[in-house]
Amino acid sequence: MIKLFDTGAYLVNGTDIVTETPQGTSQAEAKQNTIAYGILKNHNTSDNMEKLQIKFDKLTSHDITFVGIIQTARASGLERFPVPYVLTNCHNSLCAVGGTINEDDHMFGLTCAKKYGGMYVPPHQAVIHQFAREMLAGGGKMILGSDSHTRYGALGTMAMGEGGPELVKQLLCKTYDINLPDVVGVYMTGRPVPGVGPQDVALAIIGATFGNGYVKNKVMEFVGPGVANLSADFRIGVDVMTTETTCLSSIWKTDEKIEEFYEIHKRPEDYKELNPGAVAYYDGMIYVDLSEIRPMIAMPFHPSNVYTIDEVNANLTDILDDVEKRAAVSLDGKIDYSLRSKVRDGKLYVDQGIIAGCAGGGFENICDAADIIKGQSIGCDEFTLSVYPASTPIYMELAKNGTLATLMETGAIVKTAFCGPCFGAGDTPANNAFSIRHSTRNFPNREGSKIQNGQISSVALMDARSIAATAANKGFLTPATEFAGEYRKPQYYFDDNIYKNRVFDSKGAADPSVEIQFGPNIKDWPAMAALPEHMILKVVSEIHDPVTTTDELIPSGETSSYRSNPLGLAEFTLSRKDPEYVGRAKAVQVAQKAIEADTCPLDALEELKPVMSTINRDYPEVGRGNIGVGSTIFAVKPGDGSAREQAASCQKVLGGWANIATEYATKRYRSNLINWGMLPFLIPAGDLPFKNGDYLFVPNIRAAVEDKVTDIKAYVVKDGAMTEFTVQLGELTDDERDIILRGCLINYYRG
Repeated sequence: MIKLFDTGAYLVNGTDIVTETPQGTSQAEAKQNTIAYGILKNHNTSDNMEKLQIKFDKLTSHDITFVGIIQTARASGLERFPVPYVLTNCHNSLCAVGGTINEDDHMFGLTCAKKYGGMYVPPHQAVIHQFAREMLAGGGKMILGSDSHTRYGALGTMAMGEGGPELVKQLLCKTYDINLPDVVGVYMTGRPVPGVGPQDVALAIIGATFGNGYVKNKVMEFVGPGVANLSADFRIGVDVMTTETTCLSSIWKTDEKIEEFYEIHKRPEDYKELNPGAVAYYDGMIYVDLSEIRPMIAMPFHPSNVYTIDEVNANLTDILDDVEKRAAVSLDGKIDYSLRSKVRDGKLYVDQGIIAGCAGGGFENICDAADIIKGQSIGCDEFTLSVYPASTPIYMELAKNGTLATLMETGAIVKTAFCGPCFGAGDTPANNAFSIRHSTRNFPNREGSKIQNGQISSVALMDARSIAATAANKGFLTPATEFAGEYRKPQYYFDDNIYKNRVFDSKGAADPSVEIQFGPNIKDWPAMAALPEHMILKVVSEIHDPVTTTDELIPSGETSSYRSNPLGLAEFTLSRKDPEYVGRAKAVQVAQKAIEADTCPLDALEELKPVMSTINRDYPEVGRGNIGVGSTIFAVKPGDGSAREQAASCQKVLGGWANIATEYATKRYRSNLINWGMLPFLIPAGDLPFKNGDYLFVPNIRAAVEDKVTDIKAYVVKDGAMTEFTVQLGELTDDERDIILRGCLINYYRG
């Protein structure tokens, strides 16, 4: 089904994989024949392909990221959007939490689109990534989005999801600076059997690559004869889920099916045929036999926790036992969790099905699901089914061809374009309920439950087709391969009149006379100090989970309504993982505030006195005028999941100066730390030299950053003694060092 090569490999003439260097070529030359290399080269503004400085063609954000991005850019001197920038409203579109604050954010976005020359997509019109597919993508282009699932590779567009500060750089005509990434080929052969959909293929790939980091921070390039056997919608459904492998980006070879996609969407000029060169070298190779893939399910609490549905049904006891063991780790034993109550007569019963968002809400997914469930009933027991088309044009065509009527007749509910089910702001199941979703993630609490309130429900990821088969079976887990009927495969007709009538498009023309509309929840970023000469840190949270997600660092759901208010949102930091964190961080922050007010930090924080006394025995010069005091957290591998910058900025506004980790799960989270002036410390795996509540002293930290010191000396200050240990910062560009030295990206651009 899935095979990972132990070494790099060559693709010859787009069809043959060989591991030995073909005669007449070299590995260095062949590396330049990937599709990815060509696109990166065309967007690189430096004279060094090993050190890329990328300028993107277009930008896109949604309504829980664009306010902070524009506020940061405004504080840094923004006058107009230099490239097309689309502001969509698909996350806080319900306007159901916090009074007026969600719609205030929307009006902020509309007025900024007018003032700075952007596009504004009103709520319920389209989810961010579907609008980008329909209206922004182009062959050979690059798009940067402030959402981790910014992936348009199937359409020939190399797209990346990053934290907001990286978009700020583009808005200020700066560059996206990275080392030339490795490129891993995804060689597809065969044809999916009926009932297997894009989520099944995606989950199989995620299961094979996430845990071993095979594609971490690399570009996945989809090639091979099997690609031609997949429709555009199918490719898109696989592509969007590449984010869950922790790859940097993705790109696919293109053909007449992608050309047809652009023609359907009335943009034929944006199609470009993309293929690797005659001999292309890949740093790794994933071999995917599409014909062997069967309906998959990612059990709680990660998209990589995958099985075939048949495996789950055949081994219920063992697999549910494994899920419960994983839950004990993910939930820190704070709540009883079991799925055993869902077993009825030896079958797994599901309480809820959701087909939604950028992954599930596509036209083909919904039409196939409707064919499977047509003429059936979802029943009148606990099981419910909700379907969210990803855009109003898709919704309109489903209405015209009768698919909506087919779904609604079964008892399913069809709703408007909305990302809420993907991050915990819509269709939260009942306590102890089990939801199956064709969406992007199934992290703890991402479906909306709250462990701190004694609430727990969980999500498994599945393809829309098997969700429909389960719905037709009244909620008992069923693979779509058991459906023996026909799939209609109706033609899709794109009607852009909805967008013409509702989407504001400045056509790139800025209007400086427009007054930005603010709301009481929209706040400026607080002032942030530069990196001091010496640093005192208190460890205020210690997390030993194998992976810590951004959802755990700053929860999604209703907290999203406060992402325009840095201090308000910060109150939720680690609230579901470590509820004591905020209080501990604030208690330490008073010392730094005293320093910034030019008063004595020891008077503000009494427990600091013995710490300083111990430090001064060996470092008598350390004291008022040359120290900073802040907090830090330790996590084994933080940052998996969303691109949200607030996972870092919330720590910063609470006085965080650093993270300490054995590894960072994603480049984007580490970049978020750096852009908010936080030190991304690394420490070897094993026993920690410190524990939660300990004070750490990092002498000469400013000089270490300036001088590019590899091993940085630090101390645990405890019981009148200092115990030395070593941390590292990893590779940093000169600009990243300068950002850290100045305290954050805003300070960096202010000069």
